[in-house]
Amino acid sequence: MAHLGVNIDHVATVRQARRTYEPDPVWAAALAELGGADGITLHLREDRRHIQDRDLRVLRETVTVKLNLEMACERAVCDIACQVKPEQVTLVPENRQEVTTEGGLDVIAARDRTAETIKRLHDAGMIVSLFLDADLKQIELGKQLGADAVELHTGCYALAKPGRAREAELVKLTVAAKEIAAAGMTLHAGHGLNYQNARAVADIPHMDELNIGHSIVARAIMVGFQQAVREMKQLIQ
Repeated sequence: MAHLGVNIDHVATVRQARRTYEPDPVWAAALAELGGADGITLHLREDRRHIQDRDLRVLRETVTVKLNLEMACERAVCDIACQVKPEQVTLVPENRQEVTTEGGLDVIAARDRTAETIKRLHDAGMIVSLFLDADLKQIELGKQLGADAVELHTGCYALAKPGRAREAELVKLTVAAKEIAAAGMTLHAGHGLNYQNARAVADIPHMDELNIGHSIVARAIMVGFQQAVREMKQLIQ
């Protein structure tokens, strides 16, 4: 049964549109917990376009479920992670020009930098997950570098048209998931998942955690944050 990590980044996106104090992602995290969230996910980007340093520090003091920090392999952000110590850090790629994360981390191209970041985070006592495409070579190297978990990038699956195209992407995810489990790493998945497509990913064998943000935040505008989280939790279980 997959756990639900609720990504609260886009609550902060709305706040930063006016650079004010509301809506507060800390409040959203509390409501997500009341709705049944098993974890809270947030991405502290180098450009601070949504989540701010203050958010991470307050959430570390208030969140009672697993806190999962997404970050790039940037030394300054790693310094913050080592000070705040969330339970889990998920290493992701960053591109200043992107609207949102566009693909998995290329650990082959950034092997040394990734290895150094994983070691620092492990030394500080944190679980490390890598956000990867369903690429067996990337997954194998992730294991060699000592990652505890892999979060499969589900963007291609989410964008594929229902039918054969989506089924083909689901097969790729399932094959990659089998390799991750066989390597002894924990299986996570996320990106682009919503109330229509998440269930099939949740049903992949060994799936431990789905991280879902934009769809929940969008639905919360209509039905409230607690209810939106509760509906997603029921759907994936």
